[in-house]
Amino acid sequence: MLTYAFLYLPLVIVVLYSFNDSRLNAEWVGFTLKWYDKLFHNEKMLSAAANSLVIGILASFFSTIFGTLAGIALHRYKLKLLPFLVLTPIAIPELLMGVSLVIFFVIVNQLIGILELGFVTILLSHIAFCIGFVAIVVRARMQGMDDSLVEAARDLGASPFQAFRLITLPVIKPGIIAGALMAFTLSIDDFVITFFTAGAGASMLPLEIYSMIKIAVTPEVNAVSSLLMLLTLALIVIASRVSPSALRANG
Repeated sequence: MLTYAFLYLPLVIVVLYSFNDSRLNAEWVGFTLKWYDKLFHNEKMLSAAANSLVIGILASFFSTIFGTLAGIALHRYKLKLLPFLVLTPIAIPELLMGVSLVIFFVIVNQLIGILELGFVTILLSHIAFCIGFVAIVVRARMQGMDDSLVEAARDLGASPFQAFRLITLPVIKPGIIAGALMAFTLSIDDFVITFFTAGAGASMLPLEIYSMIKIAVTPEVNAVSSLLMLLTLALIVIASRVSPSALRANG
């Protein structure tokens, strides 16, 4: 019980003080919704949220495609190097990955001159980071599949693509959806990798929140944090209902 209180009590406080009728979070003054109203009229914050949303959608789309293929390959082909290549971005610290990515992008930009730090580099970084998570979820789903069904379909004259579309895809579909939702969640609230690969002009939601709390943790920060928390929890609930084994595989 104490462990759960330690984990979730700070989150409850953040949500509670987003309704505090005081600019300082020192004490509770009264209930108000003005901080949410102010947030929804903050064009800079809304622009950053829109950028993060677009990055999250695109990153989850492409990482789901590549992660699904990687998860199937991890299940079917026992190559020693493949798990290392797919799962390394998950295992290494985000700080190290962010530094390595920004160095890579800078070198590429010096060589070809068309890859400056910004929207594209953030998107590529998030895709690379999320592929491994999707692959783990899909592989976990593949492990519960009877491979003889695919072999039977092939014996009955189905092409490899038909066997995949009619047999494999329906079985792993819950894992694909759960992986896509997880990739979106990881992308939209990632700070470390985004911080290194964003460049000077990029406006992203985690970076805007960070710039706000450097001055003071105002109820407006609590409000945007509460909304982001709500979105994340909603996606986690959906993912767990679509594929209960997905979250256990990542646990």
